[in-house]
Amino acid sequence: MRIEQEIRLDFKDVLIRPKRSTLQTRADVDLTREYTFKHSQFSWKGMPIIASNMDHTGTFAMAESLAKHKLLTAIDKFADLKEWKQFHAKHPKLHKYCFATTGIKPEDAAFLDKILKAVPTPFICIDVANGYTQRFVDCIRTLREKYPTKTLIAGNVVTAEMAEELVLAGADIIKVGIGPGSVCTTRLKTGVGYPQLSAIIECADAVHGLGGHLCADGGCVSPGDVAKAFSAGADFVMLGGMFAGHEECSGEKIQEDGKWFMRFYGMSSSEAMYKHHGRMNAYRASEGRSVNVPYRGKVENTVLDILGGLRSTCTYVGAQRLKELSKRTTFLRVTQQLNEVFAALQVNEVVNDN
Repeated sequence: MRIEQEIRLDFKDVLIRPKRSTLQTRADVDLTREYTFKHSQFSWKGMPIIASNMDHTGTFAMAESLAKHKLLTAIDKFADLKEWKQFHAKHPKLHKYCFATTGIKPEDAAFLDKILKAVPTPFICIDVANGYTQRFVDCIRTLREKYPTKTLIAGNVVTAEMAEELVLAGADIIKVGIGPGSVCTTRLKTGVGYPQLSAIIECADAVHGLGGHLCADGGCVSPGDVAKAFSAGADFVMLGGMFAGHEECSGEKIQEDGKWFMRFYGMSSSEAMYKHHGRMNAYRASEGRSVNVPYRGKVENTVLDILGGLRSTCTYVGAQRLKELSKRTTFLRVTQQLNEVFAALQVNEVVNDN
């Protein structure tokens, strides 16, 4: 047993210091990124935000809406082959904004092969809760050999040395985050985790040194957090809770006291286990919570709010392009971020159209 004394930070622990800027308006900011990935050598250009591969948010309806703004969607691994074919037939050009998600079981690999033969998506998301197992590393190597031109995103990990190992095994994008998600209870049930901001900073340094890319997965609850993730060195940011509750999500709609909600749960929760596997194995604990989130209508307004917040961040530090944001960022450690005197009250914004 050993103790590391250095303090690690989360999004709530910092603010971004403003700097003198010559930008005239938020409209001058370019949020698109263009990447060529280390192993696949595939080049992609778009907005580097990804809807999480949870069954609630990783839907084809979400992919259709987000692709209008050149955002990505990681389709959940329980989407069947017929759904993939129908989506591709209806939107033959949108596959470049979709990840096909897979696990590390033999049946997962067989199903992934069927999807990729039917739909030429360039992205594969290899998703496990614990990215520290040798079995996971071996799976990445196998998929890299089988699909040399596909871009692999793999995770989750939170430490530099393991992020490096996944890049060396064949992953193009490393997914970082253990426990920060809004419906994740891994830290509660296991005591394992890593503050997300520090995880991004440390892993980004390691991954970029090997020519790889990093996706920050979890912990963002506001556009400001998304900005902090990019500022810390993330190339992509994956969002679950921030995209939850929208019309494009799957899940039951529930009415309570005249208000509408949608069911949202972690993919390691008992509810997810029973839904997709018919049981909760006795050897494991539920590592996710189930909640009813307020119904939020179309995802369009949320997307515009996130992108608008990012543009504002860039203007505050003088970054004309999202690519420059991390180079222009100085984080300040703080004890308080917000004035929350009215946080418990519902604020109705009035838009003046005159």
